[in-house]
Amino acid sequence: MPSSWLMYIFLYVLVCDGVVAQLENRVVFLFNTFQNVNVNENETVQAVVSRIPPEVAFITLQFHTQHSNATLSYTRMPGLGLSLTAVDSGLLSPLIPGQTKLSWFLLAPDGDSVAGTGVILPYTSSDPVPGSCNLEFDLDIDPNVYLHYNLFETTIRFAPANIGYSRGSNPPACDTEVGENTRWRLRYDIYQYFLPESDLSEQSLITSIQSVANVQTMREHGKRIMTLSSNDKTEVVFSSIPGQGIIYSVIVRDPVLNTSSSYIPVHTYACSFSSTLDGCDTLGKISTRIFFTIAGLAGLFVCFFGHRFFKCELFCMGFGFAAFLFFVLITRTTKLDYDIRLTLTAVIGVVGGVILVMSWWRFGSVMSCVVVVGLMLGFLISSIVFFTPVGDIQVFRSNVVFWVTFSCIVVGVPLFFVRWPREGNITTCGVAGAYAVVLAVNAYIYTSLSYITLNILKRFLNDNFSKAFTDVPFQDIDFMMITVWVVLGVSGIVLQLYRERTRPFFPPSPYLMWLQERERRKTNVLDPSHHTSSLPSRLLARARQLTGRRESAGEHTPLLL
Repeated sequence: MPSSWLMYIFLYVLVCDGVVAQLENRVVFLFNTFQNVNVNENETVQAVVSRIPPEVAFITLQFHTQHSNATLSYTRMPGLGLSLTAVDSGLLSPLIPGQTKLSWFLLAPDGDSVAGTGVILPYTSSDPVPGSCNLEFDLDIDPNVYLHYNLFETTIRFAPANIGYSRGSNPPACDTEVGENTRWRLRYDIYQYFLPESDLSEQSLITSIQSVANVQTMREHGKRIMTLSSNDKTEVVFSSIPGQGIIYSVIVRDPVLNTSSSYIPVHTYACSFSSTLDGCDTLGKISTRIFFTIAGLAGLFVCFFGHRFFKCELFCMGFGFAAFLFFVLITRTTKLDYDIRLTLTAVIGVVGGVILVMSWWRFGSVMSCVVVVGLMLGFLISSIVFFTPVGDIQVFRSNVVFWVTFSCIVVGVPLFFVRWPREGNITTCGVAGAYAVVLAVNAYIYTSLSYITLNILKRFLNDNFSKAFTDVPFQDIDFMMITVWVVLGVSGIVLQLYRERTRPFFPPSPYLMWLQERERRKTNVLDPSHHTSSLPSRLLARARQLTGRRESAGEHTPLLL
């Protein structure tokens, strides 16, 4: 008897701070209390919960690591349909009448030790049962959210839930009826939670997981993206944000009983912690940083001096226009390495800039060049419009509707500035030049503003990107960069408008000026240059004059022509 009291006192001391200690190969959990667990190589850890109240009908165990797989199993020896191996894994166990104790098993499947955090959540018979109508995944009842990502999009999938039932009862049939007393009345709320930007630490993830693990905390801290009915496909697509930690969760609601349950939250950084080439720690490629650093410096110059140095502005705008189109083309049609594509893009961008400058130099058509510049401003404004929640409106999931609307905005902006070409050109210099500075900063410090144009680029490159939600985090660095963008843009526009107020609207074409000067010399007989011989003739006459003087002086120095 004294030994039992000592054991209770010992357990009380361990849990007084809300975290239970790991004793040998056995971990004791308390409801709604997170437990940090270490699973060594070739070790099986038993997770135990006891003193389960009779009103609890089912229990979920969830276990999270940052990037190492862990195995959760109903039995000591994992088997198909009895275990799950993942970074974010969970199991659901219905209880039988009189059951007061339950256990699961944790293993390290990859031969290395695994450290993570877990929690056990209880639910009553009125709460929906996540994944109880599973027909797709291996587990009989699967409360997990399955996540897959690539460069463009992140997809989550989950199994349908069932309405709650009491201990010892048979679960309601999933698909025999579709009335209000069946699982078809359930609703699925999709939630998203952003981790701190540029923070890849394990502690940040663990803290975030602990703050959104259940229904109440996810509703308080997360952002609801959408709600699915039971008739909708249990799959949602988001835009990938490499290097940004995001937690996704699904909360299933029973609107009749006003109850809810949580699926197992899942997280992603949209990058690999094990890759040595394109891993989470090496996202900023040297080639990308060089490219956008030069672009940022050029953008800063254009922002304040673009209209004054018109040829330089045309070169920069032609560079951006040609480089964007060529990058889309070469990415969709070839499998070249990224660095090679970026190099070729830079070369074609230079060619495009030179062509735009030479077209103005040769033909002198200011309006045609300003139209190209206006299209750049239109593209940026249209991208900003679809960067807002407008881009996630259901009607714009259609590629036809999206691209028609996008193109109308792009074309409408230069048409608006046809009446005021100088003001439109200066506005483009300020807005686009300042945004180039933002992109240069993004090459070193992550900012969500880069996705203003990156989301459009993804939609150009990926035919299925129209299904993705393009929501991005807005944190302190983003508000700072918005301030920088606005301050630079407004300052550049005001400065150039003030400086150019007394100057001609646009500088004349050098080629046309030369033609006019040549024609003037031909027709103006009062111009002294009209009676002056050409330059070679004048040089020859001067040489003969000098030779005659030297001969009269008795000098016979040969003349070299």
